[in-house]
Amino acid sequence: MKVTDPGGVPRRHGLTALRPGRLLRALPTPLGTPFTFCYALVLLATALYTELGDEATVNQLLRESSTDAAHLIETPLVVLLASALWIAGGLYSLYGILFVLVVSALERRAGGARTAGVFLLGHVLATLATELPVAGAVAAGRLPEASLHRLDYGISFGVMACIGALAGLLGPRAKRTVLGLAFLMCAQDLAEFADPLASWGHPIALLTGMACWGLLRDNPRRGHPRRDQGAAERSAADGAVPGPLRAPRKAGQGGPAGAPQQRPGGVVAGGGVREEAFDGGCAERAGHRGGEPEAPRDVVRMEHDLGHAHGGEAGRVGVTPRVPGAVPLPRAADGRGEQRRGDADALQAGR
Repeated sequence: MKVTDPGGVPRRHGLTALRPGRLLRALPTPLGTPFTFCYALVLLATALYTELGDEATVNQLLRESSTDAAHLIETPLVVLLASALWIAGGLYSLYGILFVLVVSALERRAGGARTAGVFLLGHVLATLATELPVAGAVAAGRLPEASLHRLDYGISFGVMACIGALAGLLGPRAKRTVLGLAFLMCAQDLAEFADPLASWGHPIALLTGMACWGLLRDNPRRGHPRRDQGAAERSAADGAVPGPLRAPRKAGQGGPAGAPQQRPGGVVAGGGVREEAFDGGCAERAGHRGGEPEAPRDVVRMEHDLGHAHGGEAGRVGVTPRVPGAVPLPRAADGRGEQRRGDADALQAGR
């Protein structure tokens, strides 16, 4: 059904909104969902071998991969891993289709490592929760010894755990829908009770996946890429803005607590060092050639040199220091030296 909104843009509702591109993006890919993709290839190979391989050989492999009580007592790790390599029902199993859709969707939201952990946890816990009571009942004499040897393999427990975990990462409406369908499947198994161990194992695996919600919700892969990029840009911009500038303090103006205070006359209180103002903002030591690096000197030595250069008298900032005595000038042969000396004395007296 095709409907046009008031703006004139056609909208599609119903099944026509499911585009082929969206369905293809739900399938596992080598780069996007490597765990699901590789695992699906293994399951496809074993399913094809079950359909096309020798029947006697297939039955022998399935018996050796069964997670019955006898094998769990003898080789628990081997059978727990081997039983998850087969699909009960072959290529036409419902759990094979759910594996491709559910596990890939969970991996896109939680990552490959966490998805593999949820799948393995649900598979192991549901298997042990259903098989160990059987072994205890046989040891107690309530069940025959033949109950220890049975075919128990497949990926249904792991898929149910992933369904429960995926529901916690969806929105409220989708979460209720997924959990409702999952519980209906478990209720149907318990109502039919065709396989008692599988019927009880599916709800146990579903609850195991739901128990992992707290471990999956804090995954950084679930963050919105544009939102995360905007936050990073704002953080970088905040770090690039310089701090507030402070106006220079005037003479006699108080500063922060604990900082040295500047007083009139260039004296800094608390530091014990007198600073002088010179033309050009720098002083050059007598006898030092320009351009040569000067050896570092401490503050006390600098103060002594400055005081000696001014004849032991330091004036305030902005006041031209007086030069004691007449300015000695070299006497020229033509007597002009006396005239220049007189001009200097007159200039000295005028100041």
